[in-house]
Amino acid sequence: MQNPFTKSYTESELQTFDFMRPIKFFEKLKNKELSRFLPAMHVRKYVKDEVVFFSKDPSQAIYLIKKGQVHLTIDVKDNFEMIMEINRGQAFGENSLLQNTKRIYTAIVSSDEAELIVIPHFAIQEIFESNPKIKAKVMTALAEYYNENNQRLFRSYRESFGFFSLRQMFE
Repeated sequence: MQNPFTKSYTESELQTFDFMRPIKFFEKLKNKELSRFLPAMHVRKYVKDEVVFFSKDPSQAIYLIKKGQVHLTIDVKDNFEMIMEINRGQAFGENSLLQNTKRIYTAIVSSDEAELIVIPHFAIQEIFESNPKIKAKVMTALAEYYNENNQRLFRSYRESFGFFSLRQMFE
């Protein structure tokens, strides 16, 4: 018998939780915790070559790809060099989970169209302020994500030794 005090969720909410849970930043959250994000989430549609955000823009939201593909690029002189392709069920703009950050890459829609779930920074911060456990779980996931990125960066550096100086990262 189900506990009468347990919140039940609609089919749509459960589908949203199933969509969110495989995403690194939300994987350790329970349905009750994920439900805190629902009121803040909205879907935005984009078309091919539309810029979601530019490098150096304020980090105002995290994006979850519901449909389509997005290329994350860095500006190298006057060109955009793709560093990663993000697909359905993945997130980008993760530094919006932190306070007072700017984008470190440009995000451009590469598929004919894309549907992105947008979670604004201010809403995330409100959730974090009122739910320290959610903040701890999401921040731990973010730290793990950045650690994995550092490992890939250092491995790439070792494999292409001589093209740039790692020391420049710390200057």
